[in-house]
Amino acid sequence: MNMEPSASAKGAHPHSIAYFSMEVGLEPAIPTYAGGLGVLAGDTLRSAADLGVPMVGVTLLHRKGYFTQHLDPRGNQSETPALWAPEEALEPVPTRVTLDIEGRQVRVAAWRYVVRGVSGHTVAVYFLDTALPENSAWDQTLTDHLYGGDDHYRLCQAAVLGLGGVAMLRALGDDTVGVHHMNEGHSALLALALLERQTEGRGLQSATDADMEAVRRKCVFTTHTPVPAGHDQFPVDLVRHVLGAERAAALERMHCYTDGTLNMTYLALRFANYTNGVAMRHGEVSTDMFPHYPINAITNGVHAVTWTAPPFRTLYDRRIPEWRYDNHYLRYAVGIPLHEIQQAHAEAKRELLDEVEKRTGVRLNQAAMTLGFARRATPYKRADLLFYDLDRLRGIARRVGPLQIIYAGKAHPWDEGGKVIIRRIFEAAAALGDAVRVLYLENYDMALARQLCAGVDLWINTPQRPLEASGTSGMKAALNGVPSLSVLDGWWIEGHVEGITGWSIGDGQEPPDDPFGEVTLLYAKLEHVILPLFYGRPSAFAEVQRSAIALNGSFFNTQRMLTQYLRNAYFPTNG
Repeated sequence: MNMEPSASAKGAHPHSIAYFSMEVGLEPAIPTYAGGLGVLAGDTLRSAADLGVPMVGVTLLHRKGYFTQHLDPRGNQSETPALWAPEEALEPVPTRVTLDIEGRQVRVAAWRYVVRGVSGHTVAVYFLDTALPENSAWDQTLTDHLYGGDDHYRLCQAAVLGLGGVAMLRALGDDTVGVHHMNEGHSALLALALLERQTEGRGLQSATDADMEAVRRKCVFTTHTPVPAGHDQFPVDLVRHVLGAERAAALERMHCYTDGTLNMTYLALRFANYTNGVAMRHGEVSTDMFPHYPINAITNGVHAVTWTAPPFRTLYDRRIPEWRYDNHYLRYAVGIPLHEIQQAHAEAKRELLDEVEKRTGVRLNQAAMTLGFARRATPYKRADLLFYDLDRLRGIARRVGPLQIIYAGKAHPWDEGGKVIIRRIFEAAAALGDAVRVLYLENYDMALARQLCAGVDLWINTPQRPLEASGTSGMKAALNGVPSLSVLDGWWIEGHVEGITGWSIGDGQEPPDDPFGEVTLLYAKLEHVILPLFYGRPSAFAEVQRSAIALNGSFFNTQRMLTQYLRNAYFPTNG
């Protein structure tokens, strides 16, 4: 079977989409991503290739990656650069463009990565690079570190991404770009580049409301964070210094400053023709945060083939051969015999436990209920909530059945709160000992995520409501028949069907600042519902696994998500 791209992906809309993201996760050997934002970008581009969507990706090269994580025996995190060789994974592009940054001429090169879809369609991703001999030593570092440096460094990076990305696409001769998608606010300066192009020959000072509207028709913005501190903000003096007086004055004239700062989210909102949050609830939260802007919701997804483990790929290929071309066919997983679900899961679990033993020297129990938690380590995700009452946890394992827990996730180098969370997990692991085995794996990346999301028996998620924008790790788990036990926030509000696709921690009405109440509910659900099902009624547990695939795997994927972007944001049918 070959799924034909929609009309909006083919000739009916000759303009292509340029997808801008500060981070993009394409493969483990290219460490240009930190977490969910970058992985979503990579999954989006993969689905564009699958569906034949005319899309191009733009990001920065990040020669030193995000970082390599090191954890000592007490859980103290340290970091070293994640060095890699772009020439081994990417194709150099001969084109060069020049940017004016702080009054200096900064040269920008590009590298190309080609994403090939299931039917052969390709999507190019351009990685911008300033490490050129004609640039100053400092300018050569601008594409070194993902989320590194101070405000000055990050604003210069934003200029390379937004201004440089638009210039590079134009220099490459891609004049068919009709939609510029800003994946988070880091790339919002692309709107300024488009306005300069709109007013070419007249100067930015001549920009009219009609010029702004012409730019707005070309821009789509996805906001990802409901945490105010997560939105990049730069002082006006710094903006003037980095971008120049004319650009700074134009931004002021267009009311892009708030309280003496350039807020990149407000800049993106000001110039976006369509703005969306990344889950239904997040759309509501974002509307409350930015009440003067219309904000829609398109719930995130994951690339189904990428995040499905080999045992399940083999099973789906045999039972639902159309699933690779049309992820909706995963709905028919309801017809897969339970013993085949159990067998595929057992293989995925065995592969995970082999990897754990290889990394740690510890052999976990194949028959024991294995919980997984792998997220960016930061306080609001509350990775340590499970250890609120160690005696209760010991008692559950003793009374009902053995428990073992696998953790992974990096804390940002400057996020001391996230580093404290990791240390607390190590302390809990030491205190629990053999009563409940707890392991924390270093350097969570795409390769480990594929194994972890597929090989555990239950996916745990404990964010503080309403701070979970969407979350995609549980979606990856669902594709592999791993149900979730999660706080009702982000995507899980939509994906949760109690006892069918997984289980909730509470009903979503609990006070968000009452961890004792939530953890009490978490322990009760484990002890009285999930573990008895896992150990006492394995076929019933397998039914939940199968339903997670059929209901959540078939919907929470980037194929569905991108189709919604095409219809609602890129080429809306309502004009």
